[in-house]
Amino acid sequence: MTTIIRNDNGVKLERLGAVLIRYTLVIVLLWVGSLKFTAYEAMGVHEHAVNSPLLAWLANMMSTQSFSEVIGTIEIILGILIAIKPYAPKASYFGSLGAIIMFLITLTFVLTTPGVWQPGYGFPCPSPAGQFLLKDVLFLSAAIFTAGESLIASDLVNRRI
Repeated sequence: MTTIIRNDNGVKLERLGAVLIRYTLVIVLLWVGSLKFTAYEAMGVHEHAVNSPLLAWLANMMSTQSFSEVIGTIEIILGILIAIKPYAPKASYFGSLGAIIMFLITLTFVLTTPGVWQPGYGFPCPSPAGQFLLKDVLFLSAAIFTAGESLIASDLVNRRI
């Protein structure tokens, strides 16, 4: 017979990490989403979106500020949905799915935005704009993690009913 001894410190760190991943993602979505209502952030969003085949049509259909505010509203809603996992894990799951889609779209900007690679160096040396976009790989990973965690919690809630 094999006895499995759990490392309580490891379990505690893992739980803390899960909470920090979720609520750091929430903070970033709420904060950055709120910034989309400012003129300087609207210009930055617009510069990326107009080069994207996925978003250019929408960015060109409305004002720079209105487009940014739509994106900001989506980010804020997703942040709120991800945050409510303890109360509504299924809603949190859908918030995480939305964030996954959003970060996948944002990562396509690496392929469509001019100037993402450092002049004179090219791939794999990103410019500051490229570095800004590449951080979304981490946010995508966090959204995937929170989606799985919320789905597990949702299944557990459904089994108790």
